[in-house]
Amino acid sequence: MTTKTSPLPQTDRHAATAVLQVAERLYAMEPEWVVFFREVLGVDGIVRRTFSDPEALTGFECTPQYARIREMLDGLRCRQRESATRGETQRVVTVRMPRSLHESLKDEAGRMRVSINTLCISKLMKLLDEQERRDIAGGQAEAAPAGR
Repeated sequence: MTTKTSPLPQTDRHAATAVLQVAERLYAMEPEWVVFFREVLGVDGIVRRTFSDPEALTGFECTPQYARIREMLDGLRCRQRESATRGETQRVVTVRMPRSLHESLKDEAGRMRVSINTLCISKLMKLLDEQERRDIAGGQAEAAPAGR
C-alpha cells in the first residue's frame, strides 16, 4: 500500500501563496534573519497564524512556497555571516541590567522588529552623538583623540 500526501485544498493553496507573498515583501526589506524567522516561521508568525491546524501546517511544509521561504531564510543567514566576516571584527560585551530594564528593551526591540543587540547599539550611538553635539555647542570640543 502506497501512501501519497494529498495536495493542499484550494483554500490552503491560496493561503500558501498569500503567505509566500508576505514573506517576499519582508525579505525585500533585507531584515536580520532572526526577524524574518520570527515574523514568518516563528510561533506567532504568519505561517502558524495561517495554518493553525497541525495537518494544514504539515501540508504547507510540503509545498514549493514553504521551500522558497526556507531558501529566503538561508539567504539572509548567509548574507549576514558574510557581511560579518568581511566587515570589522566584532567584540562581545556583556551588560548586566535589572530584569525590568531587559524586559522593556525586549519589548521595544520586538515592536521595532530588531534584535535587542541592534537596539542597544543604536541607543548607545545616539547617546554618544547627542553628547558630542552638546560639547560642540558648548565650545568644549577638542581634537578627537586617535582611535576614536
